[in-house]
This record gives sequence, structure tokens and C-alpha cells, in this order.
Amino acid sequence: MPRIAVIGAGSWGRHLVRNFAAEGALACVCDNHPDRLDEVRAQYPHVQTTPHVERLLTDSSIDAVVIATPAETHGKLARRALEAGKDVFVEKPLCLSLSEAQSLVELATSKDRLLMVGHLLWYHPAILALDELVTGGKLGRIQYVYSNRLNLGRVRREENILWSFAPHDISVILGLVKEMPTEIVARGASYLQKQIADVTVSMLSFASGVRAHIFVSWLHPFKEQKLVVVGDRQMAVFDDMEAHDKLVLYPHTIDFQQDTPLTIKAAAIRVPVAQLEPLRAECQHFIDCVKNRKTPRTDGREAIRVLTVLQRCEESLRGAGSI
Repeated sequence: MPRIAVIGAGSWGRHLVRNFAAEGALACVCDNHPDRLDEVRAQYPHVQTTPHVERLLTDSSIDAVVIATPAETHGKLARRALEAGKDVFVEKPLCLSLSEAQSLVELATSKDRLLMVGHLLWYHPAILALDELVTGGKLGRIQYVYSNRLNLGRVRREENILWSFAPHDISVILGLVKEMPTEIVARGASYLQKQIADVTVSMLSFASGVRAHIFVSWLHPFKEQKLVVVGDRQMAVFDDMEAHDKLVLYPHTIDFQQDTPLTIKAAAIRVPVAQLEPLRAECQHFIDCVKNRKTPRTDGREAIRVLTVLQRCEESLRGAGSI
């Protein structure tokens, strides 16, 4: 079993700590908050703790590093870990610069190290089932995709809502459509902090004719995490806020009678999916990749595609003068 260290035991990092500990792979936790390390020691007395990153990077018994720190630190920490000869799993986004991401991918290749990014939805059973439906042609020709990721939650000061929420949805849409957009338009607004967008809508156009939009906000009255894929045969809805029916098909059709389009609605079809924790599957995947030297499903190159779209969205936001 690989020996894995987690850097960052905060609101999300503690879940990574829990899952890697459950898999028997957690060797060390690093955090600069003493109370967090106290909590780790109380729950996992066999696990080493340290406030010093350098300690685990110079420990030859540590095979891989998981980075769950604020986004602006991801790039620097990932570089240090790769240079130390560790395999690396970074929470999204990989970093806040496309050029830095490209440099990290090149470094991982030159060091023969794994670089995986936490695009969690690609480890969600419902998204994997949706991808099978799309790839197998069950929805017909994909026409339109949209996602809403909304909440009244933690407002960040380091990155805007686009960089904080949208990577998940961009990753899934690119994977489902299987091409990069040819045109991107993004609009947003800053209400709470100057020059940090709280709400954005990004519109993507693809050469195949598919259109997509991504609506993200941390200034919203309730939590919503929904993805809709419209095909010319069926429509699919992934709703991660549903307890059980997370993926539903709608075999609605449009029939033309005397040149008049008529909507024919059909009963919704629940798609059964495995009841597995996506984060546990993601952690298991990383362990398997480290053990068997496999390329991660969400590797550095996939992260570059997502960051390319994010950067173009950011450029469109800035160009519009809307934030």
C-alpha cells in the first residue's frame, strides 16, 4: 500500500484525510493550524502530523502527496512535491494560471511522476452512467448542455466564483462533448468584493453545433447542483441534491404536424446508479494509479483543458468590463 501524505486538513482536506485513512494509506498530515493537527492525532493516533511541508517532502517513505490547501498555493506546492519525487494529487483547480499548469505537466513527465487533479464528478457513479448514455448514443445527437452550481456558502477572497465552482462543470461538459469550445462568452458581476465575481454565466459553443452554459454563484438563496443534457432523442438530468434519483431520463419528443411542432411528454425514467461516495472512489483511484503506475482519469492534461476554458472565460469577463 502506498504511503500518502495530505497537506491541508481544513473543511475539504479533512474528508480526504478520512478516506485515505479508511483505505489504510494515510501516513502523514500537514497543516499550519495546531488545532487541526490535534484533531487528526485524536482520530488517527498512528498517523504522523507536522506543520512543516518540507518534513514530509524529504521523507523517503512518503510515496505521494495530496494537496488540499487554498487554490493560490496549489501550483507552488505541487511543484515542490514533484521536484521531491512524489506523485501528486491536487484539489481543483490545479493552479490559477494556464502557463503554470503546462509547466507542472511537463515537470511531472520529466520526473516520471503522476499528476492527478480533483475533478470529483468524474468519480461520481451518476456522471459515469451519464457518460455511458451519451457515448452509447442513448440520448441521440447532443444539442445543448447546461449546469447550475449555486449556493449561499463560503465566499472566497483568493479566487472568484468562476475559478472556485466552475472547474467541476467545465470538466464534465468537455468530457461529455469530447471537444474543446470554439467560442466562449462569459458575463458576471461583483456584489460583495470589488473585482471578485460572485455570479457568472459562461456560454460555450462547439464546432459540432453543441452549445452549453455554466451558471455559478455563491450568492444564492439555496444550494443547487444540476446538469442537464439535451439530446434529439432523450434528455438527461443529473441532480446531485437528490438523495436517490440523481440521474433521470426524459424521453420527451417533438412531433411536427402540418409544420406545427407539438411537444409529446413521456414519463421520466430513473437510471439506477451505485450508491458510492465519489470522494472514496477518487481516493481509491489515486491509490491504484500510484501502485500500478496508471495514468489518472483526471490527469494534468485534462486539467490543462479545463484551465484553458477557465482562462478564456476570465478573459471574456474582463473584456466585458463587468467585474
